Formats: sequence, C-alpha cells, structure tokens
Amino acid sequence: MAADRLRTRGSVRTAVVWRSVRTLLVDLIDTTGREQLDVLDAGGGTGGFAVPLADLGHRVTVVDASPDSLAALVRRAADAGVTDRVRSVQGDAASLLDVVAPASFDLVVLHSVLEIVDDPAAALAAVAGVLRPGGIVSVVAANRIAAVLHRAAAGRFDEALHALRDPLGRYSATDPAPRRFALADLEALLDSAGLTVIATHGSRVFADLVPGGSLDADPAAVEALIALEFEASELPAFRDIATQLHVVGRRS
Repeated sequence: MAADRLRTRGSVRTAVVWRSVRTLLVDLIDTTGREQLDVLDAGGGTGGFAVPLADLGHRVTVVDASPDSLAALVRRAADAGVTDRVRSVQGDAASLLDVVAPASFDLVVLHSVLEIVDDPAAALAAVAGVLRPGGIVSVVAANRIAAVLHRAAAGRFDEALHALRDPLGRYSATDPAPRRFALADLEALLDSAGLTVIATHGSRVFADLVPGGSLDADPAAVEALIALEFEASELPAFRDIATQLHVVGRRS
C-alpha cells in the first residue's frame, strides 16, 4: 500500500526518478538485510521526496539551508503521520559532515542541488563521506543539451546559442539556473568523489514538451505518457536530450 501511495504522488515529471528510487530501496534492503534504511535528502526542502520515503517506513534526514523550507517539511511530515521517521537539519550539501555523522546513510538523495551549490565536486565529496560502504547516491541535475534544444524550439535562438557555448550551459549571464550538465560532466564528478556510476537515466524526455492542460481531462493519456517516459529513459538517444539527467552512484 505504501508503494502505491508513493507512486500516486509522483507526477509525470517525476515518475522515472521515483521508479528508480524505489528500485534502489529494494536493492539496498536486499543487500543490507534491513527493512528500514537510513536516507539523507540533501537540499530536500519541504519534503516532496522525504515524506513519501518515510511513509515507506524508512528513517529520513533532510538537510536544507532554508529554515522556512524545513518548517514546511515538519508540517508535511506531521500531516502524513511520519514525524517519528523524519528529521530536519539546517545545513548545506557541501557541509554535510558538519551536521550529520560520517558513513551513516544507506541512500543519499541529491536532486536539483548541483545546479546551485558553490562547488559541485565538494558537495559530492561530502555525499561520499556520509554514505556507508555500499551505499548509493541518487543525483538528478539539469541537462545542458536539453536547455539548448528547448530554447531553440521556442524560437529563442540567441539564448540557445549562448547555452551551447557557455561551459555552464546557461541561457544568459542572468539565468536563474547557474549551472547545467552534460552526462559526462556528472559521471566525472561522481568518479572524482570515489563513487562508481551504476545507472543513468533521462527524466522528462517528453513531459516538458506537452502543454500543461492537455492531460488534465485524460487519465489514460497521463498513463500512456508515463509509460513512454519509462521506455525512453534508458535509451541513450532519448536520455541525452531529457530535461534532467538521473545518475546513480555507489560507494565502494
């Protein structure tokens, strides 16, 4: 039942990532022999991932720099009845070892964080430090190639050209997303942190191309789009143009 609730909370845009995270949890349970895992959501904000993970029975710690987001997390956890399994800690991704114990987590969720941290390499080194041997990190980051394609498709050719030329993959110097990545960038960052890449997926291959209201009245279309996203997510040609890249790494 908990897995079903988790599935329904994922939108079309998060369906691929949720499926992968659920698979990782199953694998870790099999590996560790423990039904209850220790999960860290770095930059987890208001608990959009953390609360459903706690609803599955796992102990989840959210580290976030925003006190307002953490307050909203506490309220969300209370509403879901999982307060006893959710802990909030103020801090940032690069300083995880200042606020949590080393080698204390089975899974670290690092979603939409590398784009905004001062030093992505330092953040991933900190993640590696808080993972137990055999532990796994789930990294989701904005895809540079998709940024170029989406701007070109919208007729914003100057922005597309700038994003193509800029090593950070920005649309412009004032772009609110400071950084985007190619898959090779993410793989190199994980490798430099001592994390072995074990899987890569594309997230939101098609979802961001569909007008927002077009699916509202057609549940069958939503399910068909999710099925299409699942099929395309692991095919390199589609993965490499997805809005987000999902890279999974393991600590040896």
